[in-house]
Amino acid sequence: MDTNGAGPSTLPNVPELSSSVPPPAPSHPLSSTHFYSIEYPGYVQPTSIPLAVERLGGQTSIETAFKRVSAKNESLLELHLRPGIPFAHPVPGDIVPTSNVLLKVIKRKRKRPNVEEVTGVREEEQVGEYTVEAVGVIPKTVRFRGMVDYQFQPDMNDPLAKLRVAMDNMDVESILKYKIPPEKEDYMISVGGDPSAMQIDPQLMDEPQEKQPDTKMKSNLRLFTPPLFSRQGIPQNYNYRANTASVVTTVVDEETGEEKKRLINRTRWKGYGPISILFSDKTVPDKPPATVEEKRKEADPKLLKKLEELFQERPIWTRAALFNQLAPWEMREVINSKFLLPLVSYVFQDGPWRDTQLCLGYDPRQDQDARFYQRLYFRNTSHPVVRPSITIKRQEGRVEAQARSTDTAIREVDRRSHIFDGLTVTKETAAFQLCDIYDPMLKEMIEDEDDVREVCNERDGWYSTRAIERIKTVLRHKFFSLLGGHVATREECEALLVPQEGTNKLPLRPTRRLKPGKHNMAKGALRPEDAAAQRLTAMIEQKAKDFQSQR
Repeated sequence: MDTNGAGPSTLPNVPELSSSVPPPAPSHPLSSTHFYSIEYPGYVQPTSIPLAVERLGGQTSIETAFKRVSAKNESLLELHLRPGIPFAHPVPGDIVPTSNVLLKVIKRKRKRPNVEEVTGVREEEQVGEYTVEAVGVIPKTVRFRGMVDYQFQPDMNDPLAKLRVAMDNMDVESILKYKIPPEKEDYMISVGGDPSAMQIDPQLMDEPQEKQPDTKMKSNLRLFTPPLFSRQGIPQNYNYRANTASVVTTVVDEETGEEKKRLINRTRWKGYGPISILFSDKTVPDKPPATVEEKRKEADPKLLKKLEELFQERPIWTRAALFNQLAPWEMREVINSKFLLPLVSYVFQDGPWRDTQLCLGYDPRQDQDARFYQRLYFRNTSHPVVRPSITIKRQEGRVEAQARSTDTAIREVDRRSHIFDGLTVTKETAAFQLCDIYDPMLKEMIEDEDDVREVCNERDGWYSTRAIERIKTVLRHKFFSLLGGHVATREECEALLVPQEGTNKLPLRPTRRLKPGKHNMAKGALRPEDAAAQRLTAMIEQKAKDFQSQR
């Protein structure tokens, strides 16, 4: 071979490169038709496709799931393997984006003769011809990768199961006929030859083995499935260990005296709140609840003794007044422990001593001096109720930590928030006991014995209705005047105590109307047309004043 006019080439004699390179694959147009794929977790035959679609919720549910524009974790399709049973949990399927191509494969068979060399028998060999065609793309696919939730089938003849079915079918008559059946403790029942019953080992039963010959038992717990059994999407290796929170306890039936063993969750929530009674109850508690008494050994003895001394000094406290007698760390311990206050006090749900802590064994309905511990509360509608942010909580925590570090800072903590002296205000809501009101005018009215009842009243306590209303009127006026930056005078308060002409009623309290722009009729705002007329009148008056000043 010549190379640019040079001598003979030393390269070996090989075929030309153009003959060894295969021709490029032909290009085929890809259809823009979109298909959606469902990886059904089961065998689907051509005749069972309608059944599979029905268990996926129907054609409408499938189309809605694929057309939904939402986040990946919100797109799912539910597969109901037991349709018609409302307690059966479906299998969730996630809709994930894919870039797959749907191929149409056609297989054609033809026969060609084949002579067997050994036997000499002529046979026909089947040869397949395949044709592949791309018919579209698959942008979305449903995949069932998660575990199926636990399944439990309750007794559908149970009244509660029938109620659920009636609610699904909107059967009003069946819903109205439902009544809560009496609770029985027949949690295991004998079912004889029922094939669905399970065979229980007699050694697991409390009764002797000879009393349990071939007895098939069935659970009768009347357990109904929650909305979700497990939140785990992958299997967990627990090695069939028992729940460490469950312990066996012995329960005695109060009527029969029979002892039964039960599994109790020892980590369950236990209420450590104080005993709560109604004003109509005849007696008051003299000891804490049993669950609270069990925690007495865990209480701080010094702090518990201090609380007992405070309740001996004063039998009724509001929480604010009581906490103001404690150091910051003591207050935090009382709040966190939950059982310290219930060990020494109880509460009323209603009446004049509502929302106060009362010494165990002390009945204020039998003691006229308990009128000084009655509580008055006024709502402040202008006070915004907002939840403090995390930043504010952290700042308060740092301030409290600094206050605990030095005795000087502890003394600087405001401990007069439960006291009202008529000159200063420490909070925006009025909640005071009468004994914590030091204002001279109010103190005279509180200590006046002329309007004291002989029998305690649920609404007004030991005071007459006239006396308690006078105290409320003056306290309300003084408190809200201080919030507005004004110290109410004695003359202002006495004017409020003068009855209306011809009646025994006190004059109405002055109320502040909302601005015309706020059209909330429930709060006394002006109507839109009245507000417009008022603005027009004010504008005319202002123009008249300007004109007079220019002259």
